[in-house]
Amino acid sequence: MLRRLPKSALQRVWFCKICYKRYSSAFTTAFPGKKDTSGPLPKSYNPQFVESVWYSWWEKSGFFRPEYNKNVKHRDGKEPFVVCLPPPNVTGSLHLGHTLMVAIQDSLIRWHRMNGRETLWIPGSDHAGIATQIVVEKKLQKERQIDRHTLGREQFVREVHKWKEECGNEIDQQLKRLGASLDWSRPNFTMSEEFSRAVQEAFISLHDDGTIYRGNRLINWSCALRSTISDIEVDKQPITGATDFRVPGYEDPIQFGVLHYFSYPLDSGTEIPVATTRIETMLGDTAIAVHPDDVRYSHLIGRKVQHPFIDRMLPIIASETVDKDFGTGAVKVTPAHDFNDYDLGERYSLDSVTILGEDGTIDCPVPRFNGLRRFDARLEVIDALKEKGLYGGQKEHAMVVPVCSRSSDIVEPLLKEQWFARCDNLATQAIAAVESGELSICPKMHCKTWQHWLLNIRDWCISRQLWWGHRIPAYRVSFRNGHPKNQKADSENMWVSGRCYQEALEKAAAQLNVNEEHLELTQDDDVLDTWFSSALFPFAVHGWPSQTDDLDRFYPSTLLETGHDIIFFWVARMVMMGQKLTGRLPFKEVYFHSMVRDAHGRKMSKSLGNVIDPVDVIQGASLEDLHARLEGNLLDPAEKERSRRGQAADYPRGIPECGTDALRFTLCTYKAQGEDVNLDVNTVQTYRFFCNKIWNAALFTLNALPDNFEPSPMSETLADCSIMDRWILSRLSDTTSKINSGFQGYDFPIITSAIHKFWVQNLCDVYLESIKLSLRADDHRAVVSRNVLHTCVDAGLRLIGPFMPYLSEEIFQRLPRKPEREDPSICVAPYPTTGEFPMFDGSLEERVALSLDIVNRIRSIQKEFGIPKLSAGHIVCNNDDLRGVLSQLCPTMVTLSRCRKLQMTNQEPDRCLATTVASNCALFVEMEESIKLSLRADDHRARVSRNVLHTCVDAGLRLISPFMPYLSEEIFQRLPRRPEQEEPSICVAPYPNTEEFSMFDSSLEERVALSLDIVNRIRSIQKEFGIQKLSGHIVCNNDDLRGVLSQLCPTMAILSRCRKLQVTNQEPDHCLATTVASNCALFVEMEDIDVSRILERLQAKLAKTNSSLKKIEAQRSIDSYGEKVPQNIREKHDQQVEVLQADSARLSTAVAMLKTAR
Repeated sequence: MLRRLPKSALQRVWFCKICYKRYSSAFTTAFPGKKDTSGPLPKSYNPQFVESVWYSWWEKSGFFRPEYNKNVKHRDGKEPFVVCLPPPNVTGSLHLGHTLMVAIQDSLIRWHRMNGRETLWIPGSDHAGIATQIVVEKKLQKERQIDRHTLGREQFVREVHKWKEECGNEIDQQLKRLGASLDWSRPNFTMSEEFSRAVQEAFISLHDDGTIYRGNRLINWSCALRSTISDIEVDKQPITGATDFRVPGYEDPIQFGVLHYFSYPLDSGTEIPVATTRIETMLGDTAIAVHPDDVRYSHLIGRKVQHPFIDRMLPIIASETVDKDFGTGAVKVTPAHDFNDYDLGERYSLDSVTILGEDGTIDCPVPRFNGLRRFDARLEVIDALKEKGLYGGQKEHAMVVPVCSRSSDIVEPLLKEQWFARCDNLATQAIAAVESGELSICPKMHCKTWQHWLLNIRDWCISRQLWWGHRIPAYRVSFRNGHPKNQKADSENMWVSGRCYQEALEKAAAQLNVNEEHLELTQDDDVLDTWFSSALFPFAVHGWPSQTDDLDRFYPSTLLETGHDIIFFWVARMVMMGQKLTGRLPFKEVYFHSMVRDAHGRKMSKSLGNVIDPVDVIQGASLEDLHARLEGNLLDPAEKERSRRGQAADYPRGIPECGTDALRFTLCTYKAQGEDVNLDVNTVQTYRFFCNKIWNAALFTLNALPDNFEPSPMSETLADCSIMDRWILSRLSDTTSKINSGFQGYDFPIITSAIHKFWVQNLCDVYLESIKLSLRADDHRAVVSRNVLHTCVDAGLRLIGPFMPYLSEEIFQRLPRKPEREDPSICVAPYPTTGEFPMFDGSLEERVALSLDIVNRIRSIQKEFGIPKLSAGHIVCNNDDLRGVLSQLCPTMVTLSRCRKLQMTNQEPDRCLATTVASNCALFVEMEESIKLSLRADDHRARVSRNVLHTCVDAGLRLISPFMPYLSEEIFQRLPRRPEQEEPSICVAPYPNTEEFSMFDSSLEERVALSLDIVNRIRSIQKEFGIQKLSGHIVCNNDDLRGVLSQLCPTMAILSRCRKLQVTNQEPDHCLATTVASNCALFVEMEDIDVSRILERLQAKLAKTNSSLKKIEAQRSIDSYGEKVPQNIREKHDQQVEVLQADSARLSTAVAMLKTAR
């Protein structure tokens, strides 16, 4: 079976024919029935084969519906586990960031389902007002060269619905491809008829009680879209100085990051200077603010200045919010076009003068500026100020530029009459819910963010100037001609809300106490903010405002899992709306996952070309495929070219086929709480190999089980288990405990690490290898091993089921079942628990771990000395109980280490290489054959070393050649050449580069650096204490590091010229200790040291050093030392002090060590 799916259409057809012929039994069942698994398991793992058919069968069988688990035996009265999938925008497709969310949520849903709970994972999609309208408008422009205004509102909305039906289901297909076990019988779309009813009801209810009101306030405005936009649609791009931005509608780039200075004239003939980055807004200035304590301007507070272009007097006011160090210390105040200025204007009752139209043109009474585009007006205002002698110049300035993420337009604060929702009381309740513990937030660090944002919340602008969305059910009331207005309608700004025109009309007539025929209503053209409908999602999906069975049974949800970037825009608003409209929290717990970035730590962006479709990772994609997919995107040519370059840089050979299971598992291995995830596709491929490891283990198991195999109850098997049988069952029990604990705490790295360790390190690398010989025998021992193996593989598949649904199902369906198990699918099989596997034995695990440590030591020695099989090894153990256990494990250790002979003894043998394994256990390896093999001139180890040495000298000569041409040429001409090297001189030989030498390994270098640090410490001690050769012990508490240092022990012994060097995890007695690293220390045996003699010598040397140091310090402390002593002498003194201080510290440490040791 090929591992990669061919890319061309012709190759795909050929490939499918090959698959059908080779695995026809797997596809014989008519779609969408259950996959036929009666045939043998294919010999190689192929994701395309494994992931076929299963999803449609799961869905058809109803496993994803909560009703399935309603009457199962192991439910135990548990409450339903309910999660709403955060509705993705209908405009696009899922990328790897969404895939992390899906992987986490589906693993939780599947885990709870396997634990017998009713589970409901609710799908849905968001109508994405602005995004969808832009996509359809671009489509119309591209295909038919028309805009929405040409079509009209009703026809345009129909076009959007048509587009949604044609293209809006891609996300659903992606979710199914990812194995997401959503209940598709409960679909949701925020523009559906049922959902629209909920949105309408929410608005009317909130409007009637005064929570929603219409007001003239400052909002974010996109001139390109001619609509209000939300804060999340504003990209705040920091710049450090003058920077050009491309702005829609302008041919030339517009410069930002410049601070302009100009002055306002006072009536006394003087001026007050101000500074601003948006000088065109000075046309709307209504005041100047200074700090009350600023002595430069405090005498001007209360006076007025004349606007240079408009007949308007501007008061000079005092405000402590003014930064005295910004610009000139005096700031212009434009309440209608700056959020901070708006607050200041409210506080001081300043006029708010709007000078910017919705289309971004200037609207003011000065003909010179009126009608100009805003950034053209910027230049014109500067020229006009120069003509009046009021312009003071400009300088670069760091600032944040607000850019519309939808249109790339520069966002303008604009004073506009809109619909707002009061949030102060709602926010107070949301804060109280978290403080009381009624609502739990994980990770806890987001609680402070939650409180900070809600304490500083502003009223929420909920109206948008769009055509696609929920049209606001509010009507403006006016009187028909001839009817006198009453006092309540005199404002000409009366609005009522209603489910229809007639209801609104009746409500207005009742409020005004007039007959309906005297009134005329006009519905607002605006639509509601998309986040408004999204805020209703947790209860609207259950049929609210109707009191449905689902609302009663499944609301509130158990958990909300989402990214922390929308904590304010969605999560907080759901909480506020849930409490307000239903009287209950919409969910009990919030779990925030991390943001997924690319391998370089960059945010996923279409313009960078790093937004990857998860399906491309699942089935693989060539670079040509990735480029071709860009053609379907509505990117401009420049963005497409940047995307192509980004794709070519990151995926020069395309994306390898990894499969769904590997992708899901990889995403869950990352630390999902608090830190961003830098996803490297190569990491996914690594876990693709892990899937292959599981596949091979399953293949081995199925081949080891006879055709008539029927698993025995574990209670019957345990009595006859060997040590290794009991050990693997103990590992299974411990792994099960860690995984279930990890699920409860949402610690996915712990879960995935435990799964990987059990399958690879415990089951495959140790247990399977240890029982291979016993399985060949047809005896009781083999029967027991088969039962234990079956138990472990069966439980192991259930453990990985939530993360790898396809792989686990494929194997699970072929594995013999225990008589009491009738689970039709692994989706609904019981998840392993310590109740099912209570066999944990800590004492046994410690002893087996010791035996495995011995195995690793033997392997390291064999690798270090290039010995295929050690002739003999001796384990010296002084503990009778431990020696008995190790004696039983000797055959297993021989098998795993592949040595010829291994025996237990309590006497240290002669002429052996010794290494300490534990405080009461050591390994001795016979050296006669080892030395003979390692020193043989023609052995493999020597040949490798000679080749590496030659490579380094050859490259080293080429490296120094530009600086040392003669020396390098002399040696180069004498050095043997590789066959492909034909250069006559080093002058023309290729200079080394990282393509030629791509072997950099930072992790290895760190560990070897630590070993060299140990060598230097040993040399220093030998030199300091006058010892020619000492005996040392390296104590290390990290298992991985100890293994590496054990391999390097012979090398360290040679380089340090010490007599003996051992690696251990127990601190020896009667030794001199020095710390090498946080988890590593060096102990030197005291028998090599004459402590009294060396201590006397070092103390004398320390006294002499300190005396010299005091003399120099005394010279440096004299008066006028800096003036009288020449610079060169002072520098010499500084150098001497530095050296003497270092010597003193080193000698003091050595003396202290010796005193402690004595």
